[in-house]
Amino acid sequence: MIVNKKEFTGGLALLGLFFAVLVVMFQPIFDGRNAMAYLDAMYNSISKGSVNYIPVMREDVKKLGTKDLTLKLNYTSSVQAEQSARQFEKAGVKTELSGRELQVSGSIAAILNTSLDDADLMYHNNAKAIEDKYGIEARRATYNWWTSLKLMEKALNGQEEFKVAKVTANVMKRAVETAYNYYEIEPLNIMDELGLVIFSLIFYVVYTLWYGFAILFVFEGWGLNIGH
Repeated sequence: MIVNKKEFTGGLALLGLFFAVLVVMFQPIFDGRNAMAYLDAMYNSISKGSVNYIPVMREDVKKLGTKDLTLKLNYTSSVQAEQSARQFEKAGVKTELSGRELQVSGSIAAILNTSLDDADLMYHNNAKAIEDKYGIEARRATYNWWTSLKLMEKALNGQEEFKVAKVTANVMKRAVETAYNYYEIEPLNIMDELGLVIFSLIFYVVYTLWYGFAILFVFEGWGLNIGH
């Protein structure tokens, strides 16, 4: 039994409008995408735009100077070891390959800078430049760098080159890994879409409250009350 028709009707009207807006939000009217997909892509782009640490990593690598080291890296497959050897050679260091074991001798800074060059290309979605450089798929080349830097970190720690190992780990995580994970997403500065960001956050709060009050009015108009 309806005890308050005005409140009940108001609640139904709010629910009706809520679902009408929801239907519109699911239509592909925002650059061919629905509102959720559009905003998801926008926030992914903003997230990518805020994690470009490559310039910072270059400064850290500069501080290492021209230190030359010899490292032995053991890969899980001979194919990855061979591909990685070619990538190291592009950095201007010497390599000796024996199955899954790769010995690298030369400038650590040169290696890290080359990996940063490739991470920068990947970050800006320039996969073709990487593929032309190594003759393998860009994601594979980037993954090879991630694996190689991880193995380098372990080898460097074994030689008690802790400072160099830390920089190597940071390049791996903050540059190479980030570039790989955000590949094909366009970077965006939050200030470029500040108005839409503010609107979407306010709309989310208002839309949630809208639904909550609609349900409240329907139940109260219906005569359902919560007590203790």
